[in-house]
Amino acid sequence: MTNRFKLEKPKLKPNLKKAAFEEVYYEEDPFLIDCEVRNAFVEGESVEKLNLSSVYFKGVRLLNSSFRKADMTDVVFDNCDLSNSRFEEAIIHRVTFKDCKLLGLDLSQANLKNVTFENCILNISSFIEAKLKQVLFEKSTLNSANFFQSIMEKTSFDQCDLNDIDFTVTNLKGIDISSSFFEKINVEADNLRGCTVSPQQAVSFASLLGLNVKD
Repeated sequence: MTNRFKLEKPKLKPNLKKAAFEEVYYEEDPFLIDCEVRNAFVEGESVEKLNLSSVYFKGVRLLNSSFRKADMTDVVFDNCDLSNSRFEEAIIHRVTFKDCKLLGLDLSQANLKNVTFENCILNISSFIEAKLKQVLFEKSTLNSANFFQSIMEKTSFDQCDLNDIDFTVTNLKGIDISSSFFEKINVEADNLRGCTVSPQQAVSFASLLGLNVKD
């Protein structure tokens, strides 16, 4: 692994009760706490300020839905599909996404801390103006993902596909992408300073720095 920071995992309580995701529609303040939700299917719904605490999701599909300003703490998404759903301005703390399909997931202006994306598909996802601290992307695909003007601290991309990822106006100092791969990446030369890269990647970035590499 390339990360060199401590990452807190979700703290799920034992003996979680079973719950249906639909329960959130009947609450003035929508929430799910200390429960597990399995095989739910939701599409085209809108739930603002959803609160999730100590929740385990397994095989859940939340598609084309809006969960703006959600607050998630100690949550696991296992083999779930959240494609094209929106979590703008969400607070996400101690959350793990494992084996998830997250195509077009929108986390713009979200605040992520102690979050893991493991073996996930994050193509064309959006982290525009998001804040990421202690976040690990591991063995995940982020083709054409957008991190425009995001703030990243103690964030690592371990064995990920970063082709055509957009890091425009994003400082990569202290970020490790050395074990990941890409053919094209969008980033300004000044924002590469302090980024950890592999020797092969350094050659690719040489053109950004105005260097001519001679064999």
